[in-house]
Amino acid sequence: MAGVVDTSEFRKGMKIEIDGEPFEILDFQHVKPGKGSAFVRNSIKSLLTGRVLQPTLKSGEKVGRPDIEEKDMQYLYSQGDEYHFMEAKTYEQTFITAAVLAEAKNFLKENINCSVMFYNGKALGITLPNSVELKVTKCDPGIRGDTVSGATKPAILETGYSVNVPLFINEGDVLKIDTRDGKYLTRTATV
Repeated sequence: MAGVVDTSEFRKGMKIEIDGEPFEILDFQHVKPGKGSAFVRNSIKSLLTGRVLQPTLKSGEKVGRPDIEEKDMQYLYSQGDEYHFMEAKTYEQTFITAAVLAEAKNFLKENINCSVMFYNGKALGITLPNSVELKVTKCDPGIRGDTVSGATKPAILETGYSVNVPLFINEGDVLKIDTRDGKYLTRTATV
């Protein structure tokens, strides 16, 4: 544990430690009832298991600050269920399983830089750039003139991720994809 934090310092996205387990604050609300002491309603997500809890803490109560370290790393390759990353400064390598990566694995392309979060030396997850450029490997042919209709079709990207795109997109096009929600942003290059 790397110190303590008071409930008055809570912010969305802050990492805290309760009963030896690291959590991320998803939401919180300070409540001052007419009778009794103030308290804080929380919605927190476990960084180890992904479960979401909603504990209530007394106002002014102190919780731990977890020993979390973030390292800038480069994605190298995947082997089976393991995704391998390398720290650029030390060339130290680590792997993260597909289960831990969850949706982030859909946007991993070789040599992409990302931030890897470690808790007590164990990789917990990654933070990707807000957008990535991925090539379309499979989709129905584009139709000339279908640029304004707003209709979409499914396209498979080089990572195997499926995204809905406008009708004018063709195989081989390079698309900018938002990593936060997985949606198509724009076409950056054509065949």
